[in-house]
Amino acid sequence: MTAPTSVTPDDVRRIVETRVGDPGRIAALAAARRRPAGLVGPTGRLMLIAADHPARGALRAGDDPLAMGNRLELLDRMVRALARPGVDGVLGTSDVLEDLLLLGALDDKVVIGSMNRGGLAGSVFEMDDRFTGHDAAGIAAAGYQGGKMLMRIDPDDPATVRTMEACAQAVGQLAERGLMAMVEPFLSYREPAGPGGRVRNLLTAEAVVRSATVAAGLAPTSAHTWLKLPVIDDMEPVLAATTLPVLLLGGEVGADQDAQLASWRKALANPVVRGMVVGRSLLFPPGGDVEAAVDATVEMM
Repeated sequence: MTAPTSVTPDDVRRIVETRVGDPGRIAALAAARRRPAGLVGPTGRLMLIAADHPARGALRAGDDPLAMGNRLELLDRMVRALARPGVDGVLGTSDVLEDLLLLGALDDKVVIGSMNRGGLAGSVFEMDDRFTGHDAAGIAAAGYQGGKMLMRIDPDDPATVRTMEACAQAVGQLAERGLMAMVEPFLSYREPAGPGGRVRNLLTAEAVVRSATVAAGLAPTSAHTWLKLPVIDDMEPVLAATTLPVLLLGGEVGADQDAQLASWRKALANPVVRGMVVGRSLLFPPGGDVEAAVDATVEMM
């Protein structure tokens, strides 16, 4: 099957028809998928497109609160990004990854399943980030290359420790199968304090160092653990805090794309950094040119 470069309403119709009439085709396509030889190519870098935001109810990109809520639009932008040279793969929940399988967009790509999406954005239980997505057994059965988990640490929220424990178990279960565990840690707080406050992530060097060191120590082994870390102004102490491979988090859509690219380029110069995981910044860039945004990022790699 030739990899698609766009998605049309007819493609969406065919996806729905397959899900209704032949749902077993999804597993068959996963089994038949051409898989990459390893996590990184000749450059030693890994470039992933992320689209696991919708399953947590986080649909905003830029000024549009429902940007990621239109599945045809999201899939079209994703296949366009995945078709660009230098893009190694994708991070997503089962529904998104299976749509991409049905479209024929995942051959030779690194595929990472998103695991804990239960901490819905804006909910009072956001810190109790349950594993409602992929599990290690399902990731292995589908022939994917790893699993990703979000681990926010709020010292004032007792639900944090349940999320930490679940992440530790998932890291161990993935490692037992020789699969990458991608851990995205943050030190977080609510503003205003209390159950009704909005969850914010602390992005000081001290906070990111602390979250990274906690994440690195999860599970009986860190042999297959990679860290997904935000790009902040002072990355030197952050990247000095770990010997685990680091993937840079693309983060929110920035109004100044040149400044955003410059901060990424500086962090990529550190040998601990082995690539990037970028979602909304590339799928919904200022000006709307997905291909140009992806190409500019790949050029830095």
